[in-house]
Amino acid sequence: MANVTDTQATPVISTGLPGLDQVLDGLRIGDNVVWRVTDLDDYRRFVTPFVASATAAGRQIIYLRFGQHEPLLAPAPGIRIIEVDARDGFESFTARIWELVETWGRGAFYVCDCLSDLLNAWATDTMVGYFFRVICPFLFELDTVAWFALLPQRHSRQTLDRIRATTQVMIDVHRADDDMQLQPVKVWQRQSPTMFLPHRYRDGEFIPVTDSSNATRLQAAIEQQAHATQQLLDGWDRLFLEAEECDAADSDRARALVQRILQVLVSRDPRILALAEDYLSLDDLTAIHNRTIGSGFIGGKAVGMLLARAILTREDPDTWGSALDPHDSMFLASDVWYAFLVHNGLWPAVMKHRTREGFFDEAPALRKAILQGEFPPEVRPELIRTLDHFGQYPILVRSSSLLEDGFGNAFAGKYESVFLINQGDPEQRLAALENAIRQVYASTMSEDALSYRRGRDLEDLEEPMALLIQRVNGRFHDHWYLPDAAAVGVSRNTFVWAPDMDPKAGMLRLVMGLGTRAVDRIQGDHAWVIALDQPLKQPFRNLEENYRFSQHLVDTLDVTGPGLTTTDLTTLVREAPSLPLERLGETDRAASQRARELGLGAPVWRLTFRPLIRQGEFIDLARRMLTTLEKAYQHPVDVEFTVHLDNSEVPVRLNLVQCRPLATIGDSQPASLPERPDPRRLLMASEGRFMGGNINLAIHRVILVRAAEYSALDLNGKHQVAKLVGRLARQTPEHFNLMLAGPGRWGTSSPELGVPVGFADISRVSLLVEIADMGNGMVPDLSFGSHFFQDLVESGIAYVAIFPDQQDSTWNPDWLKHHAQQRHIDSLLQQDLPPTAIQDCITVLECEGSPLRVLADVTRQRLLAGHF
Repeated sequence: MANVTDTQATPVISTGLPGLDQVLDGLRIGDNVVWRVTDLDDYRRFVTPFVASATAAGRQIIYLRFGQHEPLLAPAPGIRIIEVDARDGFESFTARIWELVETWGRGAFYVCDCLSDLLNAWATDTMVGYFFRVICPFLFELDTVAWFALLPQRHSRQTLDRIRATTQVMIDVHRADDDMQLQPVKVWQRQSPTMFLPHRYRDGEFIPVTDSSNATRLQAAIEQQAHATQQLLDGWDRLFLEAEECDAADSDRARALVQRILQVLVSRDPRILALAEDYLSLDDLTAIHNRTIGSGFIGGKAVGMLLARAILTREDPDTWGSALDPHDSMFLASDVWYAFLVHNGLWPAVMKHRTREGFFDEAPALRKAILQGEFPPEVRPELIRTLDHFGQYPILVRSSSLLEDGFGNAFAGKYESVFLINQGDPEQRLAALENAIRQVYASTMSEDALSYRRGRDLEDLEEPMALLIQRVNGRFHDHWYLPDAAAVGVSRNTFVWAPDMDPKAGMLRLVMGLGTRAVDRIQGDHAWVIALDQPLKQPFRNLEENYRFSQHLVDTLDVTGPGLTTTDLTTLVREAPSLPLERLGETDRAASQRARELGLGAPVWRLTFRPLIRQGEFIDLARRMLTTLEKAYQHPVDVEFTVHLDNSEVPVRLNLVQCRPLATIGDSQPASLPERPDPRRLLMASEGRFMGGNINLAIHRVILVRAAEYSALDLNGKHQVAKLVGRLARQTPEHFNLMLAGPGRWGTSSPELGVPVGFADISRVSLLVEIADMGNGMVPDLSFGSHFFQDLVESGIAYVAIFPDQQDSTWNPDWLKHHAQQRHIDSLLQQDLPPTAIQDCITVLECEGSPLRVLADVTRQRLLAGHF
């Protein structure tokens, strides 16, 4: 053999076979060795002498056991066998391997099971390639030697190329009958004239095939036996190719394929999987695959939308065949999220973030890096094709993480959604789409999202971010683009405001324009709330309140550039005369007359939606939708949909864009409330305006924000108050039930309307109280059904709004002075105390010895708090 060039002055490690050492010039510290074999027994033949040689030299062998094949090694001195389950997903598996390598540190040697067996857990070999891209450099950095095997016929060329580019040593082993051939295809920083030739194995020697005629005949025999001329396909594509070729008459095979696909495309939640198996056919799943970019899960939000549509069309095809618009969505699957992280070298940062201490501390830097990241080259062409599909219609990029919109984990409003007007040349549109995807990806690192995960013990579960890309439902009105109406619907109305209402009938929050105003707490405005059993009955005392608490602002898309825009109704009516206002609202005669007198134009419209409600068809469709979905889910549901009004034979069509299980609280038996409580024993009382069902709660600590002092602060001061409230809430003992009371709207983004706390600040609260302060313009927003209230329900937080100037509300804060002990803030927080003016806004009172009792009866719509 000719001389070998060795450019590294590092120790030579034996493969255990002198003949193979001669071919490779041995191994080097840091080498990852990938064996591409057609028979796993060939890999075993090379592993055994390597391990024997390494253990004899005093090396510790770590055998990573994750395959379904027979074990490669048996327990023996110097060999540590560690089993790792890949079925928990790419992130959990990769993180576990990373932690093991980090624990064993420098100098350990590794033998790994066949990487191809990961396909049984992940379905796609794309992530096999990315797993190798993460672990191989880490092993190299820690001066290890690690061995891996691959069955190349089970992988795509792209994955094989990705692994080849990452490893230091790659060796092909082929067989033609009893003739075994070994050919190194990559040996990093070593070479010789014969190193990369095929080598025949003869009696312990590896003899290079130097005769091209012999090499050609040998290669032809290998290809004929292995059918190597067939196209290599990703395991993911192979699975769906099998699904497309499956004969519908072969029901057993089709059912087996459905179950396999559901577990890698749809969910890991057994309840969602059971629903999906009932309602999604093999044709449905292949149709989803055809609209999916990348591989892996499409995420909870996408699954909820697709499942709900399948349920409706299966259970009531006559109604929903015409009344439900087809979905027009694309799915960016969860593996693209991992590919993005690995492609941008972010996995070490992800591992730091996964630690207990790094969960919050590492998030800001990781978020910044995500926003600056580049997309893997295989993803961008798919994004271009997605934009070609949508043309220049506006689109919405929505989060659809694995755990999102599941049973008990809605993640409502925790991750971002981004509207794109989708205008400009193709390059501009692609750049905007990529920025939107980065923005949603980065929202996984927001404090609210992380607090939600930690608060619900989800921080250790795999939570990859998939995306749902939807055409925005609506129509153009010159430069405005918007749907006629949009709504949030819940099948269980736990917020009834009259004793004769049926909570089981459901409720809607209805708005004109984009649904953002239906799902969010609207600053200074209101969605129209409809109890579906009494749709014309409103929780207002007179016509003036009716109009005051209606919608005055409309969310639209301005396609001339600004994008998502909030516009007052008067301006929109003037600039978009084709809006179907006669079906969405009523004219205010008195206001129209005043407008005419002032030369401001008329009529003045009020969005009461009464014409649409009185027509009956819309309410009937909403009821049918919610009833059908709740029955199929066997659980109350929460849906979002848009409304398209037409003058055709189908005057009302709905476009269902989201469905998830609805979190509910307060299903216990009614509490016993005194009929005429002694006012001296009463802190507060309300008829209606509360949420939490039937309540019987002992409060041990009260944090009260005083309205007058808070109103006097500047903007920075108000934000400091919010920060202080969060600190006080988080340090409250876990066994304490905490009541948080303050003026206006908790969680508002406008500090002049209330205290701008985040969900992380109030996640430990048991009862949230909003108190109207009319003099300073801080008024509760009864936006039941919004993301804010979804958070409260899901976290088991009861809510009440108090209007002290109204007969049906009582608020007596002086009661606390006589029945609770005030705690000074400096006794609760030992350091970093804010200025005195900030502390003076907050009173902390404890009543642990004689707890404040909160009682509520949802049927009678009464809530009391005091000593009874």
